[in-house]
Amino acid sequence: MMCEHVRVALSARLDGEAPPATAAEIDAHTATCPGCQAWLAGAERLDLLVRATPAPTQDLTARVLTAVATDQRRRSAAEPVARRQVLRVAVGVLAVAQLVSAVQALLGVEGALGAHATREMACFDIALAVGFALAALRPERARALLPVALVLALCLAATSAVDVANGRTAVVHEIGHLAAVVQAAALWALGRGGPRTTPLTPATAAGRG
Repeated sequence: MMCEHVRVALSARLDGEAPPATAAEIDAHTATCPGCQAWLAGAERLDLLVRATPAPTQDLTARVLTAVATDQRRRSAAEPVARRQVLRVAVGVLAVAQLVSAVQALLGVEGALGAHATREMACFDIALAVGFALAALRPERARALLPVALVLALCLAATSAVDVANGRTAVVHEIGHLAAVVQAAALWALGRGGPRTTPLTPATAAGRG
């Protein structure tokens, strides 16, 4: 047998494959051929080295990037929820403050406008405070109260500015109206972050009937 044929057979036997020659022929040639003996020794050392080398570790780059992206999406989704809770608390606190002030005016001393006008204004403030409290408890209803709060804040700001400019009142007496502006801003922010109502289509409107 030629050396190249024997070496192919030896390589196949090292790999656990069926050699193209009988074991007796391979061993007989190798026993008398120094070149094939040296080649076999080198092939055996290489085979042992390959088997002893650990398999390459799995590339986890894609998994890590996916996990990071998922965590970022989860954080992004959690931030509006936390901000919405803060706004709910703020609207609720403003509602309680307005309610306490209105009740005190309703049951307290006669105001500058007279007892009847003072009680009427107190009743209006109580109704508005209840609306704000409901918006804090049920944020999806914030948009329904928003036009009232915005109009009230704008009217109070405009009339206060005119009266202060004409010398009819002092700035310090009008600072309390800032609460209405703050309430309107908080209510607007709360309603802006809530789920939007989808308009009824003709098909859904017919189905609701």
